[in-house]
Amino acid sequence: MNTFEDKMVVGALEQCDLPELHIRNLDVRVDTGAKTSSLHVDNLETFKRDGETWVSFDIHPDSHNVDRVVRRSARVKDHRTIKSSNATKEKRCVIETEICMGTRHWPIEVTLTDRSSMSYLMLLGREAMQGKVVVDPGAEFLLGHGDAMAGEEA
Repeated sequence: MNTFEDKMVVGALEQCDLPELHIRNLDVRVDTGAKTSSLHVDNLETFKRDGETWVSFDIHPDSHNVDRVVRRSARVKDHRTIKSSNATKEKRCVIETEICMGTRHWPIEVTLTDRSSMSYLMLLGREAMQGKVVVDPGAEFLLGHGDAMAGEEA
């Protein structure tokens, strides 16, 4: 039986690290209405590496400095058609990467898409939170909030 004691309480906005992508202190919108997590990327290009499909992309690791861009790559886990909040459908690359929030970390699936019209570069959906977190929708940054030094790890 799952209890609340083994779950982390998060607010509607939090910060996370994506260590495999060398991203720190990324503001993330926590959204229980969204099934799938998504990350804003630009210039998506697929390629083959050792017989597997990979994707490279540009990411803005610091939402306070969107002119800063870094290039990252990851193995493609899947392609899925995702229905967005405005009911449009889009086929997206899915990658798996580790997320760190507070003192916990676990693997999540993330779709790569253009979120430039959204307020936050990353959306954390309920599949990534399942069994791990409880959301207090009236709170923000319950796990702490870094300074404007957000972004790429050294």
